[in-house]
Amino acid sequence: MSDDITLVLGATGKTGRRVAARLRLHGGPVRAASRSSATRFDWSDPGGWDPALRGVTAAYVVPPPVPGPVHEFVARATAAGVRRLVLISGRGADSWGDSTFGLDMRSAEDAVRGSGLEWTVLRSSNFDQNFDEDVFHAPLVAGELALPAGAVPEPFIDVEDVAEVATTVLTEPGRHAGRIYELTGPRALTFAEATELISRAAGRPVTYKQISPAEYAAALVEQGWGDGDAHHLAEMFVLMERGILAETTDAVATVLGRPPRRFEDYVVRAAAAGVWRS
Repeated sequence: MSDDITLVLGATGKTGRRVAARLRLHGGPVRAASRSSATRFDWSDPGGWDPALRGVTAAYVVPPPVPGPVHEFVARATAAGVRRLVLISGRGADSWGDSTFGLDMRSAEDAVRGSGLEWTVLRSSNFDQNFDEDVFHAPLVAGELALPAGAVPEPFIDVEDVAEVATTVLTEPGRHAGRIYELTGPRALTFAEATELISRAAGRPVTYKQISPAEYAAALVEQGWGDGDAHHLAEMFVLMERGILAETTDAVATVLGRPPRRFEDYVVRAAAAGVWRS
């Protein structure tokens, strides 16, 4: 057990809340920060960053959806005496080339990797939980998931594994310094295959339909998304269809000493909890 404070940004989000809970079980002091936490943190309000960083030794960084702010955050973290940074990023970020997807994550990586602090970057594939906690959930409940994803599979990863990796890295100073971990699940599935597994476990018909990126962006705008956010998400599928992110890795096993959780196990848990009931 250590008296060093670990700051967890995005503490109400998919990874942040799980990381914070695991760190508390580990026994060290945790400062959970978000726009709605007791420790308030807003990427658009730098005036609140210094109180969140006061006395912090390590920080789990969930970057904002725009390029730039993490550079200023890193400067302030350095000035505050923070020694270690763990950043959540996207799978294969340095292979995205001229894609417009992920400029925010690439900017954050540049800031963290150039900081001079001890750093680790966790690059994650799409989370299993995107199917029940995020944008794919409502279409599944409605009975049809329509996305611009075809035959190229995705090695979906359980967010519990991502959080466990992050917690391990945060609580093992020095061991993971300067490392980039490409995190995936144990096998890759197409979105059609993933939808079929969900349909079977949920015990109700759910179909998958392939549409174009332009159709998907337009559908998101109709649902109330801003144009920029809609096109950003559609561009992720364009990138995935290149096939450069479809391979699995052994990074979870390298860090945790065990294989990653299976997508089928996630589906059983979520279906048993009734998340896809209509």
